[in-house]
Amino acid sequence: MKIDLILSGLVAQKHTFTLPLDYNKPDGDTIDVFVRELVAPDKQDQDLPYLVYFQGGPGFGAVRPMANGGWIKRALQEYRVLLLDQRGTGLSSPISAVSLAHLTANEQADYLTHFRADNIVRDAEAIRAQLSPFNTWSIIGQSFGGFCVLRYLTAAPEGLTQAFITGGLPSLTRTADEVYQKTYKRVQAKNNDFFSRFSDAQELVTALATHITEHDTYLATGEKLTVEMLQLLGVNLGMEEGPEAVYYLLEQALITTQKGTQVNPLFLAQFCQFLDYNTNPIFALLHESIYCQQQASDWAAHRVRADYAEFNYQAGQPFLFTGEMIYPWMFEQFNNLKPLQAAAQQLAKKQDWSDLYDLEVLKNNQVPVAAAIYSEDMYVEMQYSLETAARVNNLKYWLTSEFEHNGIRMDGDKVLSKLIDLNKGIILR
Repeated sequence: MKIDLILSGLVAQKHTFTLPLDYNKPDGDTIDVFVRELVAPDKQDQDLPYLVYFQGGPGFGAVRPMANGGWIKRALQEYRVLLLDQRGTGLSSPISAVSLAHLTANEQADYLTHFRADNIVRDAEAIRAQLSPFNTWSIIGQSFGGFCVLRYLTAAPEGLTQAFITGGLPSLTRTADEVYQKTYKRVQAKNNDFFSRFSDAQELVTALATHITEHDTYLATGEKLTVEMLQLLGVNLGMEEGPEAVYYLLEQALITTQKGTQVNPLFLAQFCQFLDYNTNPIFALLHESIYCQQQASDWAAHRVRADYAEFNYQAGQPFLFTGEMIYPWMFEQFNNLKPLQAAAQQLAKKQDWSDLYDLEVLKNNQVPVAAAIYSEDMYVEMQYSLETAARVNNLKYWLTSEFEHNGIRMDGDKVLSKLIDLNKGIILR
């Protein structure tokens, strides 16, 4: 094994694969797909099976490990781990307004249609054909990575030994509208919990909302801070330690100066680090499409919000954060999304998204699957996860309230160990 990186407790090798942009046109345009291979130092020469990690998102590169810890430490006891930068992310021909600037809006939209779970799985199988052509491998998906796992079980189960899903067992049939009807209710509950836990949080955020309404305020990245943007901080409320981070940010938002109350420059810099829309545009461009099969999303979160007027903040009313929702105005307010506004509109109106799941194949699935379902998950509706669990053969699940959506990040050793035990038939306690 060629070692490219030595970290505490593990060694790593970089792989880059040149693969088709469109698998229906194998001789057409290509993209690069990057994978980082990890192995324990004392197991470098062992013929270990692979475990491939599918990151959450969509639109985020795989985790960059600092040391051998968490779920990776547990996995390296018996696997070589492959951290896949899904196409368009990380080092895999990353997508941005800069990289797409040479294309027209129509061409941008067409290009972006090739970056859903179906092609992510095709990439994985193409990589397996090169790295492990005579062996199946195991896969693990966190959040959106779970969507990729179910697609893998549909499209290429012959390539799999087993699968693990954490916080990402999606509905197989529910529309984006149905998903957001449930999600807004989940976000309401997280808001209630947040403002109950932090007794002065409503006062802090209302004062900030009032200030930025009355005084033009600009973030460190150049955008004018709006109330709608401020509400987006709620995307963090469903993560372990997320509410605390949001509260501590709000605590520092306003400061008293000789010129009166002003927004703290520290807040204006840190705020940008809490949201990923400027840095990870696929998340905004393709998020709703992950629910689309033969129908358009048509800005589902924006339309469904009309049923939840309490999220439309007005002075004198309680402030509520929103959650993992994408809105059309984001492409008018975030600098790195503005050049992609026309493409985003076309993607929202696209009706012919291909089917992602074959219900009959999943009904007869023979690949062992173990899933962690978090009952308090703000991003993935528990009811829909349980519906899916009942429709996928050979799937066992662990339903728990112990963790939030990012359980694998908080105690990955425990989460992955339980899923490995599930697939081995060991009774959980």
